[in-house]
Amino acid sequence: MTLSLTFHGAVGTVTGSCFRIRTGDGDLLIDCGLFQGTKTVKELNYRPFPFKPSAVKAVLLTHAHIDHSGLLPKLVRQGFKGRVHTTAGTADLLAYMLPDSGYIQETEVERLNRRNRQRGRPAVEAIYTQADAQAAIRHLHAVDYGEWVKVLPGIRARFWQAGHILGSASVELEVTRGGTAEAILFSGDLGPGGKSFHADAEGPPRPDWMVLETTYGNRERVEVGEAERQALLRDEVRAALAAGGPLLIPAFAVERTQELLYDLHRLFDRGEIPLVDVFLDSPLADSVTGVFRRHLADLGTGGDPFARPNLHRVRSAAESQKLNAIKGGAIVMAASGMCDAGRIRHHLKNHLWRPEATVLLVGYQAPGTLGHLLQQGAANVRIHGEEIAVRARIRSLDVYSGHADRSSLLAWVAARQGVKRGLFLVHGEEEARAGLRDALVRRGWDPALIRLPELDEVADLTASVPAQAPATTEGSPSRLEPEAVTAGRDWHNRYAAFLLDLHRALDAAPDDAAREALLRGVGDRLPQAQGRPAQ
Repeated sequence: MTLSLTFHGAVGTVTGSCFRIRTGDGDLLIDCGLFQGTKTVKELNYRPFPFKPSAVKAVLLTHAHIDHSGLLPKLVRQGFKGRVHTTAGTADLLAYMLPDSGYIQETEVERLNRRNRQRGRPAVEAIYTQADAQAAIRHLHAVDYGEWVKVLPGIRARFWQAGHILGSASVELEVTRGGTAEAILFSGDLGPGGKSFHADAEGPPRPDWMVLETTYGNRERVEVGEAERQALLRDEVRAALAAGGPLLIPAFAVERTQELLYDLHRLFDRGEIPLVDVFLDSPLADSVTGVFRRHLADLGTGGDPFARPNLHRVRSAAESQKLNAIKGGAIVMAASGMCDAGRIRHHLKNHLWRPEATVLLVGYQAPGTLGHLLQQGAANVRIHGEEIAVRARIRSLDVYSGHADRSSLLAWVAARQGVKRGLFLVHGEEEARAGLRDALVRRGWDPALIRLPELDEVADLTASVPAQAPATTEGSPSRLEPEAVTAGRDWHNRYAAFLLDLHRALDAAPDDAAREALLRGVGDRLPQAQGRPAQ
């Protein structure tokens, strides 16, 4: 029986999760996620899949985050006919998240095409539409945790609690070949443990193969309980309000938003922060909060923390635009969490230049995203093609992360009692993957059992250990060189930075003659300048 594993995403980066199991009876995907980060990486979303969607017989989805689920509508649009097996919580979330993603694809491309028409460039087609998203939802099949489901001849799967977000799961595959069963365990995104809304991550013992996420594989976080977390948030809110401007929180629509609302609810009730208005400016986050409200009995919140007189749900674009008039004394939460899309970009454009405003980053910021640039201290950024000075207070609060840190990852692996044949480290930047590999080796793991795959690399799962399975790409080159996948900034980022630097240099020049000389020096270095008559 042919059995191979191809890594079509989330290698050297934390987005685009997509792993393909190939057998003689067809292909099986674990996740089908959207790439995020630099424009070079995001362009992969527009390219054809490196496999035939019609050859995929089933999908197993670890959770609802768009970097794990966001290309399902494209998969269906291009010929996938099978079922997407996932947990009930994930299916509930995707009913809102996929159409929202389709709306974002349509609106972002519409804005881009307006600029393209002005520049005489060809139009770009959306990756998929809201209608494609609705079609994908019809393929969802909800499965209970612990329930075995047959997905291909000789292959069955079951889901284990991952503790990351509502409905998140690790996926165990049992593959029977020649009368012998072997297990492949995909960790999915693992939670840190001790979360307000979830049990801790679980999993089966000692699989043959393991595919392990490494988002924080080289980082430790200080463990904080609920009371300590709320105290840290309290201090940030007080400082932001004291600064005199609004508090902007770029919020991930799933889980981070609900955790923040829960903690704010507790702080308001205890009188630890002023009773200011909170605007939830994200239709998706509002809809997802509705899903959480339907699951309150499972979340153990002791009441409904999502219904307060000072919590205002902002649904329409017109209502969102009215928030521009707010100058202080309010909290505005808007997607997306990495500031790469959504309404938060409009709020940042309106407030980043105000020294009295505060931006509080509460989740992982992938390299190349606007959130990462702000976190790294950028003095100027470009939003919607415009240069914006960053004078606002930029703050980070790492206690809301939904990912296990290095110690938690090592503990989860130890609880699995190792692996029989091999471990693949994925879903992490290179430093994170290497850091976790080194930590495992220090704990006695054989380095030959551990592999850090690259984009579109194929692993032969009939080999005894990963080191004995030579890396291939099924006759086709990787869609991107490893350096392009792992780069924190690409040429698009450098181009934007160059324009900002050039603008500042022109402003600082003593006179027009100096500005002419500066521009001439830059222009003379361009290829088309060779042979051009002197101006």
